[in-house]
Amino acid sequence: MKDPREVRLAIRSGKYRGNTAGLAPGRVQGNVCILPQEYAEDFRLFCERNPKPCPLLAVSKPGDPMLPALGQDIDIRTDVSGYRVFRDGRLAEEVADIRDRWRPDLVTFVLGCSFSFEQALMEDGLRLRYVDEGKNVPMFRTNVDTVPAGRFRGKLVVSMRPFKPAEAIRAIEITARYPRVHGSPVHIGRPDLIGISDLNKPWAGDASTVREDELPVFWACGITPQSVVLDAKPSFCITHTPGHMLVTDLENASLAEA
Repeated sequence: MKDPREVRLAIRSGKYRGNTAGLAPGRVQGNVCILPQEYAEDFRLFCERNPKPCPLLAVSKPGDPMLPALGQDIDIRTDVSGYRVFRDGRLAEEVADIRDRWRPDLVTFVLGCSFSFEQALMEDGLRLRYVDEGKNVPMFRTNVDTVPAGRFRGKLVVSMRPFKPAEAIRAIEITARYPRVHGSPVHIGRPDLIGISDLNKPWAGDASTVREDELPVFWACGITPQSVVLDAKPSFCITHTPGHMLVTDLENASLAEA
């Protein structure tokens, strides 16, 4: 599916429930975090203080499920292919839509996603191992603290892609042009230095092969809010299922800096 609205309608109707990597090529996909209004200002401040993992693309009005700044007829209650519902910091359920869980006090935050800079990497000839292997990108909870804001604090989550050293340098140069979708990496090599003991056991996503002549390259990840929710324990929170993003009408090219 190449048209973003076609993707959303397929998800809304229940015809598609899978990972969104590779869908609607060239269009921005977003991480989702939905919170009651009482937490909204603290979470907005958390995003401002942690722009690498939480680059804000859009914030809804309280109780409004529509996101006109991101595209035509986007309904956050139905247009994500998988949702996670947290209660008091615990994952309570995973659901296909959240119409029955919607409340008039809910505020939606949409954050930039690394799927956007991946298009630029592939256009430059850099292959993505998890794509070649038909998997979801591996994501790891680190020992790196985020900058707190109010009750929101917790550990940084990163996504990993392996590259040969020369390729890693090129990947840094390319992704640095996309600060609104995580930008340049936060760590290269030595996963143990950021608290990752085993690359074969990601916190989310699927393990990806790292060859002997490659370095694991780590980018800040937009599921960091799901890590933070475990520590902040808001009474209620809804996020996307990792890898199941909101597909918007925005073009990836519009987020690139010269």
